[in-house]
Amino acid sequence: MPEQTIKRNHMAIPWHDYIQQKQLPITQASLSEKASVIGRIGLMLLSCGTGAWRVRSSMNTISECLGVVCSADIGLMSVEYTCFDGTESFSQSLCLTNTGVNTSKLNRLERFVADFPEKGLSLTGEQLHSRLDDIEQIHGLYSPLALGFAAALACGAFTFLLGGGLWEMFFAFLGAGVGNTIRCKLTKHHFTLFLCIVTSVAAACLIYAGCLRLAEMFLGISSQHEAGYICSMLFIVPGFPFITSGIDLAKLDMRSGLERLAYAVLVVMVATLAAWMMALLLHLTPVDFMNLHLNTTQYLVLRLLFSFCGVFGFSVMFNSPVKIAATAAAIGAVSNTLRLELVDLSTCPPAIAAFLGALTAGLLASLLKAYVGYPRVSITVPSIVIMVPGLYLYKAIYNLGIMSLSDAAVWMTSALLIIAALPLGLIFARIVTDKTFRYCT
Repeated sequence: MPEQTIKRNHMAIPWHDYIQQKQLPITQASLSEKASVIGRIGLMLLSCGTGAWRVRSSMNTISECLGVVCSADIGLMSVEYTCFDGTESFSQSLCLTNTGVNTSKLNRLERFVADFPEKGLSLTGEQLHSRLDDIEQIHGLYSPLALGFAAALACGAFTFLLGGGLWEMFFAFLGAGVGNTIRCKLTKHHFTLFLCIVTSVAAACLIYAGCLRLAEMFLGISSQHEAGYICSMLFIVPGFPFITSGIDLAKLDMRSGLERLAYAVLVVMVATLAAWMMALLLHLTPVDFMNLHLNTTQYLVLRLLFSFCGVFGFSVMFNSPVKIAATAAAIGAVSNTLRLELVDLSTCPPAIAAFLGALTAGLLASLLKAYVGYPRVSITVPSIVIMVPGLYLYKAIYNLGIMSLSDAAVWMTSALLIIAALPLGLIFARIVTDKTFRYCT
């Protein structure tokens, strides 16, 4: 029997079918045609993982060029907007099929919007939608295998930054690589979110535990190296929506901010519960890392190196081209090392250190933006994703599961303070350096 085709739950929008006068420039087109271009640009930007403020700002730029007024309500996966031209109004509700992060597409879209006043006004609606078709084809720059390697690099580096040694880094490298490769393959075939999370986390934990047991049997290493199994699944932590939710809330985009926060919390809950169940099955416990016996200078150099590697890996996972990933990694190396050194060498609380690290990342990104020309969010958010306390969140859920409520409360409180501090650091850096962001307009 032929394989049954699964019908799409979200119907595809035939954008070209709504162009009535295919020869007229967009400035002379009907309001509905103008609105279709405005709405499609907003929806495409939203699909890249950027926040509501940036989506609305881009829709406003296009609207002003076309002589219409646009009012938009933006969430995590949908845009409802109305366009006015003085005599008529046109409303649409648009929705994505899934959410994710794609900084390469975001970069192209931002250049499209910036060039629109000079290059877009003479084009027809048909030509504009064709150009948007080309941008929409930018899916993944990397194969699932390459993204698996990026996750392996990021989580291996993350392991050292959390206190792990060579064995923990190596096992986490293997576990994260396999786990994220599986997740990318499942996502590519449009499997549901929960299945992707649980399968990839389970695979990462299994690989870590299997490698550890083999090393114990044949190489005689200590079982205390199991401390790093948490690091093998940190590629699943949704740092991008965590941070953009805080930025949206700061601009009073309550719907987008709360929906992004709810999505991030949902992913963390499913991932940590899956990891906790795997830990029970595999008899793993989140013990402390063994002492590495490094001096201050060695820690400083290695933290710079592994912060660069970790941020580079996470940035590639967000589909960033190598140049954008390297820029974000350079910023992350400085800002994350500063955060860690503040905690180690002073009495600075981790949440305050996280705020100062994120603030530094935001300021550096603002300085470099004029030279590199990349969207600010594509280099600021990846540079501080490595600061998101995935280890704390896991330990909170683990202790909650075994009814150690006081320990769970301590870990959860520490995690929440750091998560709140990270977007605040970026927000204040943006307030200092960006006049348009400074005001509530």
